[in-house]
Amino acid sequence: MMRVIGLTGGIASGKSTAAKILAELGAAVIDADQLARDVVRPGEPAHRAIVAAFGTSVLNDDGTINRAALGNLVFADAAARSRLEAITHPAIALRAKELLTELRRRKTPLAIYMAPLLIEAGIIDRVDEIWVVYVDRETQLRRLMLRDGLSETGALQRIASQMPMEEKRERAQVVIDNRGTEEEMVRQIREIWERKILGKNLS
Repeated sequence: MMRVIGLTGGIASGKSTAAKILAELGAAVIDADQLARDVVRPGEPAHRAIVAAFGTSVLNDDGTINRAALGNLVFADAAARSRLEAITHPAIALRAKELLTELRRRKTPLAIYMAPLLIEAGIIDRVDEIWVVYVDRETQLRRLMLRDGLSETGALQRIASQMPMEEKRERAQVVIDNRGTEEEMVRQIREIWERKILGKNLS
């Protein structure tokens, strides 16, 4: 039986960094953000549905989805965000199911399914346990503004579109605290790996 860990957290909380560390430790990682990019490539059914729903203003010159333009639309409008999620979530779920099936076929012992909306999208039944990468709201806001070059208003809209970090932390079996430096998170994840995956007693 393959063990599947759902890795989640808020926007700009450090999920991708945590997943990279876990991959280096030996876990197979499925990145829902990458799947979200894959399923909206030109020629994919979700790409056609997005253009039909939101128009050509969300396209780059080469026909690919302009994620910033689409984000500006949906993060300011809950109805538009729901419309987008109704298009993309089923396509992502299907692709994730295919990848998990392939990993099981290969007898992979451990998989990390990294998804920012793991809890919000109601897909926790896809995983055996939930690990949350946690940051406080102030740190999250500062990092998001710096990372994406957003105004405070734009960053707060994106944060508000997700479940509050405090609530996600309460749903987790494991919490990775990323309020400090990346080196501190690396050390913390290695300790969690040894205790929770390798079963070592570190006391």
